[in-house]
Amino acid sequence: MSLINSLFAGVSGIRNHQAMLDVIGNNIANVNSIGYKGSRVTFSDTFNQFVRYGTNPTSTSGGTNTFQIGLGMKLNSVDRNWNQGTFERTGIVTDLALQGDGLFVLERNGEKFYSRAGAFIFDASGKLVNPQNGAIVQGKVATDEGAIPPGNNLQDIIIDTNLRLPAVATTKIGWGGNLDSTAPITRSENYEQTGSVNKSVAPGDNATESNTVYDEMGNTYKFNVTYEKTAIADTYNLTYELTDMDGNPTSPAIGPTTVSAVFDGSDPEGKMLSLDGNNPPQKITISEPTLGINFDFDASSVTEKTTNTLSSAVDGNREATIIKGTVSVFDSLGNAHTLTMTYTKLDNNSWSWKADVPAASGNLTGNSGSLAFNPDGSLSTVSPNPPVVVFKPEGGASQTNIQIDFGSKFDGITQTSADSVISAFNQNGSSAASLSNVSIDQLGYIVGVFTNGQSKKLAQILVANFPNRNGLVSVGENMFTISANTGDPLIGEPGEGSNTTIQSGALEQSNVDLSEEFTRMIVSQRGFQANARVITVSDTLLQEITSLVR
Repeated sequence: MSLINSLFAGVSGIRNHQAMLDVIGNNIANVNSIGYKGSRVTFSDTFNQFVRYGTNPTSTSGGTNTFQIGLGMKLNSVDRNWNQGTFERTGIVTDLALQGDGLFVLERNGEKFYSRAGAFIFDASGKLVNPQNGAIVQGKVATDEGAIPPGNNLQDIIIDTNLRLPAVATTKIGWGGNLDSTAPITRSENYEQTGSVNKSVAPGDNATESNTVYDEMGNTYKFNVTYEKTAIADTYNLTYELTDMDGNPTSPAIGPTTVSAVFDGSDPEGKMLSLDGNNPPQKITISEPTLGINFDFDASSVTEKTTNTLSSAVDGNREATIIKGTVSVFDSLGNAHTLTMTYTKLDNNSWSWKADVPAASGNLTGNSGSLAFNPDGSLSTVSPNPPVVVFKPEGGASQTNIQIDFGSKFDGITQTSADSVISAFNQNGSSAASLSNVSIDQLGYIVGVFTNGQSKKLAQILVANFPNRNGLVSVGENMFTISANTGDPLIGEPGEGSNTTIQSGALEQSNVDLSEEFTRMIVSQRGFQANARVITVSDTLLQEITSLVR
């Protein structure tokens, strides 16, 4: 048997261990390449030379094995390691890392490429690109309404940096929260006057006392009471009148009404004998349904003494139940206006509501109604139903109908014994705005954030999976193309359409393990050395053979 075979076997070992070292060197060189996937080399033996063929066992002798001598080794495969790399946080929105098996899809000059490296930027025309080579990231672009079209038809991801949102007038407001069922009713119920009038004054002199009262809607008024002494001993003209807070008569008017108040001059306490002809004095009901006023005026505790000490207490000086919530609404020009909703308690399980805007903003019509609740605290009925407020803004904006949504049952406004807390859950208007920033979520949605705080979907990045990722062909620049054994790319949405999600503000690092690569380097070096020694020994033996002939 020729020693040449051992020489060629050693040469094959050197050559293929050199290939192994080349792969290891490339892995180490790309230890900091984003999205890089390391490779490994496997070997196999080549043809084997038969020395003797085996024989079958017989009845008189056993079988023999086949003798073979190998003729060296060869490169079996160079496989890419697709294990997940670690993430490095960058904080840059367009730096994207993939968690899972998918790859980004890019296009350049009509050719598709695939990559795990997500260091992208928006170029001057708004395209999301690989800045190294200008390849454009592929996905789906949203409609003007912010809807992502169905399917997986790939498009260039293009974001218009000058994108603007038109003003949207508010047409619906949703309210929620709780109204305290234990709160007293809002309107004033009792006006109790105490103290004394001065009997020492001359006829014609008067004493005045006033206090604040509330109507059903929580509006405030002044109730004014005047005692004017007459020429008749211990007798006064008591005049009462309801005015607004500026002293103007109400409409419809309540008063001025004058009744006679007579005191007991012989009584040291100066008690009131009669009021409006009633002896003993009775409460006077002050009522005006149009204004929502209905309270009892009780002056029976007023006395006649030598000093004027008139005072009063309305409902024991309790606070009126007035619950307010505010929300910004927008007209058709995008101007913001503050709308205030006022809730007042009418009776058990019954409340009123009223909407108001500042006078400078415009005026509202159809802006009041009532709410009725069930004994369990859930909302029963709303009046009117549905409640629609007509808003006519100042400044040239168009008139708008705004629907007020109080919810239903326990979804919206409730009435329980908890504290009263009311707020607007939502309103559908907004001012005109320009694009200020973008964000990218784990499902690949590129969401535009506008100067008015609104957000809108602008596009969605798609990813590709392959039946055989090892069939991909590297073309450099962290990109791959498909080959005959790759299989057709499976384009899908991150998350639901694939097992891949996207992490914005991060980059996937190389998955090269340096400790493993250095270990393989040692193995490769020893393999190279051993095969080189085989060649050296074979050469020595050949020299011995040639030296037999002198």
